Amino acid sequence: MTKISLVVSDVDGTLLTKDKTLTERARSVVQRLHQAGIGFTITSSRPAIGMRFLIEPLALWLPVGPFNGSSIVDPEMRPVEQHLIPAGAAERSLRILRAYGADVWLFTTDKWLIDNPEGSYVAHEQRTIRADPTIVTDFSPYLASACKIVGASADAAGLERCEKVMQEALGNEATAVRSQTYYLDITPPGFNKGTFVQAMAKRLGISTDAVATIGDMQNDLAMFRVSGVSIAMGNAADNVKDNATHVTATNEQDGFAEAIEMILKRNGVG
Repeated sequence: MTKISLVVSDVDGTLLTKDKTLTERARSVVQRLHQAGIGFTITSSRPAIGMRFLIEPLALWLPVGPFNGSSIVDPEMRPVEQHLIPAGAAERSLRILRAYGADVWLFTTDKWLIDNPEGSYVAHEQRTIRADPTIVTDFSPYLASACKIVGASADAAGLERCEKVMQEALGNEATAVRSQTYYLDITPPGFNKGTFVQAMAKRLGISTDAVATIGDMQNDLAMFRVSGVSIAMGNAADNVKDNATHVTATNEQDGFAEAIEMILKRNGVG
């Protein structure tokens, strides 16, 4: 049985509670990983600015993967790799999201752009990423610099249908996957949380069999597929659980900490 040398975790619905809190138990078990010589990092649909607040309490020294792993930034928030959505695919994404009645958000390297400040999830996202949006009337000037486009909608079933249509319409030009039941993320082609895991394993000179991943949503399946051990949160959808090696408790029950303790025990660390 290969020992785990690196743990890669999702953030929302996994590392954090519903109210976006990092529990003391979660912080503590990450310190135990550091002490055991096991690498730890995070990847998320969040922009880089929305991950900054976790760097210090978790003592992160490895790069992190914002925008569903399609970008890689170091703990000082300096880009290591930066990829963009092709402008044509970005424009097509906006048309499809509008057709399904979703609010459109566009993220560049350092900005969150919206055209509807009254959107259902704007305040929620402000609290989540700890940053304010820039309000625009036209996304056209920013289509060539989009790191991520999000369709935000309270119609979960409609957004699931939109996801399938989006994937067919974009093909290999961009990646479209839900990061929450209410968020559909469009990110650069060829990059996802799985490629981030592979990049981190290469950086550390280890096999992906020595990587454990933890997540709760469809966008986490890409990293489950390439890691030796995958752990789904108790709050994950059934298809996410079905594709994981193990299932832990929910994010409201310190399931992340339980998952890390499982990994430590697997490595023979008391």
